[in-house]
Amino acid sequence: MNKKSTSTLLGLLLILVSTLFAQQKQLAIDDLMNRKLYPSSLSNMQWRSNGLFTWNASNHIVQSTVKTGITDTLFSLDELNLIVEKNGQKKLKGLPAYKWDDENNFGYSNDLKVFRFNMLTKILTVVNSYDKDGENIDFEPLTGRIAFTKENNLYVSLNGNTLAVTSDTVKGIVNGKTVHRNEFGIKGGTFWSPKGNLLAFYRMDETMVTQYPLVNIDERIATVEYIRYPMAGMASHHVTVGVFDPSGNEVIFLKTGEPAEQYLTNISWSPDERYIFIAVLNRDQNHMWLNKYDALNGDFVKTLFEETNDAYVEPLEGLTFLKTDPSRFIWQSRRDGYNHLYLYDVEGNLVKQLTKGAWEVTALQGLDPKETKIFYTSTQESPLERQLYSVEVKTGKTLKYTSGKGTHTTFVSHDCKNILDKLSSLEVGSRTTLVNEKAESVRMVAEDVNPMKEYTLGATSLVTLKADDGSDLYGRLILPLGFDAAKKYPVLVYVYGGPHSQLVTNTWLGGANLYFNYLATKGYIIWTLDNRGTSNRGATFEQVIHRHLGDIESKDQMVGVDYIRSLPYVDAKRIGIDGWSYGGFMTLTLKLRNPGVFKVATCGGPVIDWKYYEIMYGERYMDTPEQNPEGYKKACLLNYVDQLDGKVLVIQGAQDNTVVWQNSLQFIQTCIKKGKQVDYFVYPQHEHNVSGTDRLHLFRKLAEYYEQNL
Repeated sequence: MNKKSTSTLLGLLLILVSTLFAQQKQLAIDDLMNRKLYPSSLSNMQWRSNGLFTWNASNHIVQSTVKTGITDTLFSLDELNLIVEKNGQKKLKGLPAYKWDDENNFGYSNDLKVFRFNMLTKILTVVNSYDKDGENIDFEPLTGRIAFTKENNLYVSLNGNTLAVTSDTVKGIVNGKTVHRNEFGIKGGTFWSPKGNLLAFYRMDETMVTQYPLVNIDERIATVEYIRYPMAGMASHHVTVGVFDPSGNEVIFLKTGEPAEQYLTNISWSPDERYIFIAVLNRDQNHMWLNKYDALNGDFVKTLFEETNDAYVEPLEGLTFLKTDPSRFIWQSRRDGYNHLYLYDVEGNLVKQLTKGAWEVTALQGLDPKETKIFYTSTQESPLERQLYSVEVKTGKTLKYTSGKGTHTTFVSHDCKNILDKLSSLEVGSRTTLVNEKAESVRMVAEDVNPMKEYTLGATSLVTLKADDGSDLYGRLILPLGFDAAKKYPVLVYVYGGPHSQLVTNTWLGGANLYFNYLATKGYIIWTLDNRGTSNRGATFEQVIHRHLGDIESKDQMVGVDYIRSLPYVDAKRIGIDGWSYGGFMTLTLKLRNPGVFKVATCGGPVIDWKYYEIMYGERYMDTPEQNPEGYKKACLLNYVDQLDGKVLVIQGAQDNTVVWQNSLQFIQTCIKKGKQVDYFVYPQHEHNVSGTDRLHLFRKLAEYYEQNL
């Protein structure tokens, strides 16, 4: 063998060794904060026009054509900054969160200003500006007007001039912000009319709500900061809806009537800006009226229809009006047991039910230009998946656009002839495909190279079990690294189990995070199950927990635990359980009600007694303590402390304004009285979740606790 051949062979061996070494890399705890280890996708992907779509890459706006697939750089941050600085504006540190207004113009905000940039003329225009102390910024693109809040009042900026919409001096009165503690799909407190001429807004009077103290330790002498926290069964805040006319600088309030303790949700404007529709919900949350109000004088016009349910009604989406026929709108409802789409006219007459079946519509994606077809995402294929469909309004004929098992996130072009389909599954981190109107795959746009390709992970699988009523229960099993079926392994059960949650999905890593995979490298089996009471499975599956939280969920979770204990490679004496918030409640419920099953329990921000939780969520699922005393008593974890065994760690954010500190403190106090030992850890400056760099501290805290005790 000559010298050159020897050198070549040696090089190949080195490459092979380095490849094998790279493949055997294991997750370290510091890796959990490394964003490069999460699936990547095309950043800020959006349609520029029907035939063009763009995304961001390394501070460049990249463009691709539907017809040819040719990709090129449209514009760079450096080019934009040359124009920005030429116009005397503040230099951008990175590409802003821009949005295309049309094929040639995009808008963005920076330095308290809203800009519009024309790609053809390279002209940068300052559309409007707002106050440096402004919050809850709501930009109206047609008029350029901006609504924003300062402290408790609402303001509107017109051409850089600010109008005060409200001037309340009482701190317990709040304008232009979210109300009802962000329940019922509420994401904001201001609502521009379709043409931008009028602004509807929430006004919340919470002066009657008890003030709850949070202790701030930043000062030398600790101070008390009060929040308004309406606990179940106590006084709730009163909400009204105002309408501001900038042209006359006038405000009128809708006559939403009594009782004052009601929920005003899903605010929607009529296309002609004349009327406002509100889904009004009673405090018991079992009766909803879809009401119509005159936006010019505030008068109640009529109730279009009502919905009732013995458990609860939970409207989450407003009205979607047809552009070709503004007298009709699409309404989402669970009235037949599953969330589906219904077509109504503005008089409240049901035209037809658009979708139907034992599955849930999870998102209304829009309508084609002629509005003959409606696009929606649903669980029709499987509760573990999300697929895109369309339904023809006249015939009811459906078409499925996405292919491949998994979770599809889609972006439909303006003319609905093309779809950008981003897939995530157990096998695929992120893959974006261009799909045409015939549901044919045109080409691959981008595929993420496995972000974990240099690491070895334990195998993840999805499992289906049966509840006692025959319902399918989906679980996720992560095996330890280097799994050997002849060995015995400890198990960590991770639980949430509450409404508006789904932890087990056919997505990358099965919906798990890298923290669980890190624990698997330490020799733990990780198990998670979605019990009855969780979302996207229909009303019966979710509402079965009504008035007795913790009961059905625990039964289902124990189905999962029994399955785990039946596995020959599980050490049944070394099972731990962990959860946060509702999952904290479930962790302690399972630990206390099943003595001897869980060797270790760790939880954060747990609800201990539902009478200490807020009205909107608490009363939906438990009614009031006066209406349901037995349910509250049975769910109260203080009543089970006598059964506490093994090791328990409770973690709490001292500034928690969601599950207030009183919950875990009551638990600790009861443990002391009962002579039960429990470990406790507080994050002094965190609210309900431990975020930022401190989250790594939390991961270390938990991992060390399992190492020492499990």
